[in-house]
Amino acid sequence: MAQLRQAADRVESLGLAVVAVTFESQAHALRYVAQTQWPWPMLVDEDRRLYHAYGMQPGSWHKILGPASWAAYARLIVRGHLPRPPTGDTQQLGGDVVIDPHGTVRLQHVGQGPADRLPIDELLGLVRAGRA
Repeated sequence: MAQLRQAADRVESLGLAVVAVTFESQAHALRYVAQTQWPWPMLVDEDRRLYHAYGMQPGSWHKILGPASWAAYARLIVRGHLPRPPTGDTQQLGGDVVIDPHGTVRLQHVGQGPADRLPIDELLGLVRAGRA
């Protein structure tokens, strides 16, 4: 989500509305928004109905602790960002969903591990090209 936050100007220049969804508690979401200065709305989905509706299920331990996750954490550390200690359910996988103004899902990417997110440049490129 840090990449998305850093690209806020580019996101808004495309006329996109961003909404984040978390399965954590409302108190946790409020702390996150305050600590990171998250600029967009954040929905709380503690029962994970929205996650499950988009096919985002808990991942296996191999997906959660596998080589791709370690590589992503190493990239964060090299950039000077220390990973936060995990809270909540560390097995829940996330993803990216783009919904057009008419409510049609234009892109649905279900992560295969915690590090599996579309790069923001790729996501914005798909939106610009009209493929998302």
